Amino acid sequence: MTRSSLARMLLRGAMRRCPWCGGRGAFFTSWFSKGPACRTCGLKWRRGDVGFELGAAAMAAVIVLGPLILALGVVLAFTWPEVRVVPMMVVFLAAGIVLPVVLYPMSYTMWQGVDLLMRPVEPEHFVLEHLERSGGAELDSGAVPDAD
Repeated sequence: MTRSSLARMLLRGAMRRCPWCGGRGAFFTSWFSKGPACRTCGLKWRRGDVGFELGAAAMAAVIVLGPLILALGVVLAFTWPEVRVVPMMVVFLAAGIVLPVVLYPMSYTMWQGVDLLMRPVEPEHFVLEHLERSGGAELDSGAVPDAD
């Protein structure tokens, strides 16, 4: 198995799947709790990068603020010049509070897909216990690209 395209990894991440293998419920054990590795392929959540959470926060900002800004533009375009500010602000404030909570796991798994594109996967990025249980099938099948 070779690395998938960015679009495929982002789509897998948006569905809370492992961007690498597509495994269901990959990293999250609950809505806010992450396990140390994918439960399907054994890919570690943290691959030695200290600033991973910063990228995930940036992804959260993009997937929350992007749609909110687009929706604001649409609302203003359809209601101009009689914009009802108070109801609009109530809806957008509520969305601004609820969306980050709802999209929290997706922002992390989508960022994992971007991270996989930027930093190639190495054999040490997999949990050894998982590889031993599977008989090293991930490595034998070419799941990890050569580090040439």
